Amino acid sequence: MSTTPGSNCAPATALPRWRPALLIRLSVWWHAAVLITLIGRPAWWPWVLAALAANHAVLSLAVLWPRGCWLGPNITRLPVAAATRAEISLTFDDGPDPRITPQVLDLLDRYGAKASFFCIGEKAAAFPDIVKTIVQRGHSVENHTYRHPHAFAFFGMSGLRREIEAAQTVIGGISGRPPLFFRAPAGFRSPLLDPVLAACGLRYVSWTRRGYDAVRRDPPQILQRLTRDLAAGDVLVLHDGTRARTTEGVPVVLAVLPRLLEHLAAHGLKSVALPTACGDHLTPALTAAAAAA
Repeated sequence: MSTTPGSNCAPATALPRWRPALLIRLSVWWHAAVLITLIGRPAWWPWVLAALAANHAVLSLAVLWPRGCWLGPNITRLPVAAATRAEISLTFDDGPDPRITPQVLDLLDRYGAKASFFCIGEKAAAFPDIVKTIVQRGHSVENHTYRHPHAFAFFGMSGLRREIEAAQTVIGGISGRPPLFFRAPAGFRSPLLDPVLAACGLRYVSWTRRGYDAVRRDPPQILQRLTRDLAAGDVLVLHDGTRARTTEGVPVVLAVLPRLLEHLAAHGLKSVALPTACGDHLTPALTAAAAAA
């Protein structure tokens, strides 16, 4: 797939029929080649094993590269049209949380900002009223798996499908529309993920920048990471579903978010939900779903 300006890897365009990424195709060919070699030259087995190990090392690097596109299209920035409108997208992972998410929503309302919440299906099922409130306030709810398993990137295709489809069903049933976007736990992406996403009508999203607010406790440092070279078209990641706290006991995201929103306002940037930012690039059916949300 060709890329366009405003995206490091692939544009947020209409979903095509799934085609394996170049690295996946090369890996299949590589496995076939080494198998043929092993059949014809059994004594070369040490070299065959080394070749297979090298291939799997490259695949592992791709899995551990959240913003990479070796394993398939990856939205790391908004489309050019959104950047031209001075838009960025704030995204929140791992929620909803009954104590933190409502406060995040209040802060977003105070600054007139919209965002996308990548919710865990299990938590969405536990707190459906919060999910409904997210949508009612003009934000979008997206897919972040059903249970957020740490080993998600190493699941087989059936395991990936169960996690994604379960979250898709639960979130869609609560919010009124199925999610349009997906982000893997910790951003670690399985080589087998793309055909599952295509079957569910989902686009893969990572980010332009993140502040590590789920693991760090220094709001000024997190804010600096998020705002350094911040530009229109960026996709930022925060976490409303983590209990990380500052040394004073304040949830880190609540300490960082007001300052971040003030920074956006001071620099003429507007945060919008992903379906809004990418609406011109969605298929007609998905555009209608995004407009109805």
